[in-house]
Amino acid sequence: MTFDYDLFVIGGGSGGVRAARTAAATGAKVGLAEEYRMGGTCVIRGCVPKKLMVFASSFSEMFEDARSYGWDLTDGPFHWPHFSEKLNSELDRLEGIYRKLLDGSNVAIFDGRASLKDPHTVALSTGEEITAKHILVATGGRPVVPETPGAELGITSNEIFQLKEMPKSILIIGGGYIASEFAGILNGLGVKVTQFYRGAQILRGFDDEARGLVAEGMRAKGIDLHLGTNIVEMRAATEADLSGDHSHGVPMEGGVPAQLPSKAAGHGIWVKATNGTEKVYDQVMFATGRAPNTSGIGLEEAGVEIGRRGEIVVDDYSQTRVPSIYAIGDVTNRVQLTPVAIREGMAFVETVFKGNPTPVDHHLIPSAVFTQPELGTVGMTEEEAREIEPVEIYCTSFKPMNHAFAGRDDRVLMKLVVSKETRKVLGCHIVADHAGEMIQLAGIAVKMGATKEDFDRTVAVHPTMAEELVTMKEPMRTA
Repeated sequence: MTFDYDLFVIGGGSGGVRAARTAAATGAKVGLAEEYRMGGTCVIRGCVPKKLMVFASSFSEMFEDARSYGWDLTDGPFHWPHFSEKLNSELDRLEGIYRKLLDGSNVAIFDGRASLKDPHTVALSTGEEITAKHILVATGGRPVVPETPGAELGITSNEIFQLKEMPKSILIIGGGYIASEFAGILNGLGVKVTQFYRGAQILRGFDDEARGLVAEGMRAKGIDLHLGTNIVEMRAATEADLSGDHSHGVPMEGGVPAQLPSKAAGHGIWVKATNGTEKVYDQVMFATGRAPNTSGIGLEEAGVEIGRRGEIVVDDYSQTRVPSIYAIGDVTNRVQLTPVAIREGMAFVETVFKGNPTPVDHHLIPSAVFTQPELGTVGMTEEEAREIEPVEIYCTSFKPMNHAFAGRDDRVLMKLVVSKETRKVLGCHIVADHAGEMIQLAGIAVKMGATKEDFDRTVAVHPTMAEELVTMKEPMRTA
């Protein structure tokens, strides 16, 4: 059978674009369809704009610290419209780069929604039908909004970048990395931030000691974090809500709201919580998880197996139970990180177009959470490791030089989880400024199987925070 393309990719995110380009480099004829903007979640409404907002939000503390170091500075207000305009220009530039990369790789671009008609046929929203020998689904994920009365009044991480103006107050619902990152971002930009999480501690799945310090640091910076708390209902606020004792989420001046919230008929959003409070917030943001983008694109009709969380079920080589259809990235719900999707895309090309069967290694993946304070991690948590084998815990917490001089109480955590038997470093966890940069380098050593003695033999770089990773000589505890 003759096909229009050797490979057709559904989804123009980082994973899909990388797979398309590398496949085309082998001489394959490749097409790619994207229904929204090239670059996907990471570039358009995720990692990139979020990190730029992290940078913007950090200046409020920098100005304060600068005065402690002798600089004569006066704080000014943050201008969201200026930043937002520049942010959108940068995203436009990045999308243009992605399109140029695809064009330069001879990948045919189709702007439209694609769905599967059968194992070798893709139907586009433009009315076209295209056949392909191989189809790669890389449609990513989307934010999930809980079925709570009034939830339609809230926003998600998709909309946060498109706000016309900064809210004066916001309630963020969720305790994962997205919720916690945006709590820090908006707090740094001058928004009064309240965060609800129904669990006992934020950042579930991360090292307990590390996430505890992050939560402590967030509270110290002014975030009103409530654990074991969720919402019961929400609705458009009324004048009566604002005139009573329910306006704690709105800045007050002289007993009246300093500025009425702009959403929900001009009066904000009234929220009732499980802890019994009733407050009005200018904005409510849901960061309560993400789901794979698998609905409405003909997957099950084509014979692709869908898991109970809506994910595409694949084997170690990203192949579905339909031999011609593969899937990578968040849509498979394996590890929801952009670099992982890119690695999966490259492994797919090695397997299918280079004849070199290559499974994706999902073991020991470094990651960073851009909370304030920042968290970097690789390998097992203390809790995970001690369930498997006896371990030693090397840990230190201290005030870093830069914050101590400025009079801040911010603390740093450096932690190594070490196997008693093999002496290998099973996990490394850092809570500190630039923890993401540090964990990238520490991740190389951990991935290579470095032992605690390898760390000990490494000469410290002084004075740095990271030198503590190689100067901890005695375990704090064993488990």
